[in-house]
Amino acid sequence: MFPPSLNTTRILASKTARKIFDDESSSPKEEPLLKENPRRFVIFPIQYHDIWQMYKKAEASFWTAEEVDLSKDLQHWDSLKNEERYFISHVLAFFAASDGIVNENLVERFTQEVQVTEARCFYGFQIAMENIHSEMYSLLIDTYIKDPKEREYLFNAIETLPCVKKKADWAINWIGNKNAGYGERVVAFAAVEGIFFSGSFAAIFWLKKRGLMPGLTFSNELISRDEGLHCDFACLMFKHLVNKPSKETVTRIIKNAVEIEQEFLTEALPVKLIGMNCELMKQYIEFVADRLMLELGFSKIYRVENPFDFMENISLEGKTNFFEKRVGEYQRMGVMSGPTDNTFRLDADF
Repeated sequence: MFPPSLNTTRILASKTARKIFDDESSSPKEEPLLKENPRRFVIFPIQYHDIWQMYKKAEASFWTAEEVDLSKDLQHWDSLKNEERYFISHVLAFFAASDGIVNENLVERFTQEVQVTEARCFYGFQIAMENIHSEMYSLLIDTYIKDPKEREYLFNAIETLPCVKKKADWAINWIGNKNAGYGERVVAFAAVEGIFFSGSFAAIFWLKKRGLMPGLTFSNELISRDEGLHCDFACLMFKHLVNKPSKETVTRIIKNAVEIEQEFLTEALPVKLIGMNCELMKQYIEFVADRLMLELGFSKIYRVENPFDFMENISLEGKTNFFEKRVGEYQRMGVMSGPTDNTFRLDADF
């Protein structure tokens, strides 16, 4: 069962998903992405090659929760300070619920509205990956938290934790907003995956820098890479829109998301609990927001530098040793290969 707030959203979203909104930026007649497409049931011939390549990139990055080794984490968990355990468990509680909210939007809104087959392929695969993310976070909570009452408290974070509820409500309200066009909502969910997740990802990577929690930090690598791709895809869909929201509208959405995320990680659940600097975290969130604004085709808002050098070293296109047993740039063998890449040649270099 969904919490009451989600049930209300489901009903509202279902009623509005197939409507043509008053906002002209959402009109199927005006937007090729939303226009009725009788060929949407067949994939070929590919019409949007850039969107299709994003889908293939997502497909190549498939992984499952079973591939993450948590065997060493419990020993590390027991050695953490109480405030460090508190911080990690509450961040995981937010993550465990947030992926379900992202999927709620995909199922109830985006996949109902977008008529382009290539984009529907991506959204369908994203739904599967968000399920895996949610499973992973739930598994982490289940592994670390032994008290059943505390586990239940964390699993129900949308209702039990005000700081999590505030972020969740912001995203849920965008799902049910019948006055906002597709373009505005694409920006809002790019902010959810690009800004709401960014500070928490950085906090977990901070633990990796300290050599802690290898299972948690490895899953964080995989999930942050996926969410980065989902955010990139949202920006790509935005670029394909004919009638885009104004710079003022986009700026308002992004700044609102930044304020909520800064409050979450510097006041409600301050990163100082794990030894991070709150002011630098605020700056990092602004840096990430500027990067998102550029990707959406607008100028920066904050114009700040990345204060976390360790985040510069974590490339989602990483140069990990090919022979390492488990690598954060995990990719299915051959999925991104060209048609001749696996052909045996006598003139090949060995």
